[in-house]
Amino acid sequence: MGDDLKRWNDEERRLFHHMKIMKQRAAQNFKNATKANGAESRWEKFVKAGPPPPPVADQQIFVRFTGADSARRVVKFESVAVGDLFMPFSDEIHFGERVGLIGPNGTGKTHLLNALDGKSEALAGDITFGPRTSVGMFNQINDRPEYKGRQCVDIVRDKLIDEQKSMGALARYGLRTNAKQEFQTLSGGQKARLEILMLELAGHNVLLLDEPTDNLDIESSEALEMALEGFEGTVIAVSHDRTFLARFSRFIMITDDGAVYEIPDFELALAGLSEPDKLSTLRLAKPLTA
Repeated sequence: MGDDLKRWNDEERRLFHHMKIMKQRAAQNFKNATKANGAESRWEKFVKAGPPPPPVADQQIFVRFTGADSARRVVKFESVAVGDLFMPFSDEIHFGERVGLIGPNGTGKTHLLNALDGKSEALAGDITFGPRTSVGMFNQINDRPEYKGRQCVDIVRDKLIDEQKSMGALARYGLRTNAKQEFQTLSGGQKARLEILMLELAGHNVLLLDEPTDNLDIESSEALEMALEGFEGTVIAVSHDRTFLARFSRFIMITDDGAVYEIPDFELALAGLSEPDKLSTLRLAKPLTA
């Protein structure tokens, strides 16, 4: 028997025993009736909530992304702009690439990511996805109104059906003890872990990540980085986490003046971020705007 279940049984017996004593006292003195009714209500409420879920051994957090195959060209940008945040640019992203969207705050990186997720009303130009693409979005705000009021295990069970498998999946993300906790009461890091788990279970082959490591602890961040190493799909991410970005294959940088550049590796991207006014002279930095 797991420790959580043993504690539940001990508490249920204590509440039941207390209720029986209070009922005996109420039978002898009607002044104790209110206390007896309160004790009975507490016991009934506790029993109705039920015992904790079956124990699952804690495991090291391990993320598995297994996105299905998609066409060679995953995304095509044609004269794309979002409002007046940046100048129209054109580019293509291919299957298996890890592309970081970088640049100063306020230049429109998250707006571009939202446009890829189909959520930008100010989009100009065309964004076209290749056939057989399935897009999943990780949002740094973890705003999931459809999860509000629902327990973690129920959210995961939507995908896995079986409760034991759902508990096992939560345990891999260090969320076993939060299984019966409602989504809106989770910490930022716990919400991020659950979000990543749901992306994994959905089987997307294009992942859009908005500051994915912001609310993660070190272990969870490392788990995400390891998962993306083995992910058979395409990743497009907005991030200021240089450790996370170091694993990416190329970068699209948006400058304060709205210019958009392709930068082919991490070291050059760091140089561009440190001296953005010299980006146009940076070796191998390719302008994507006309």
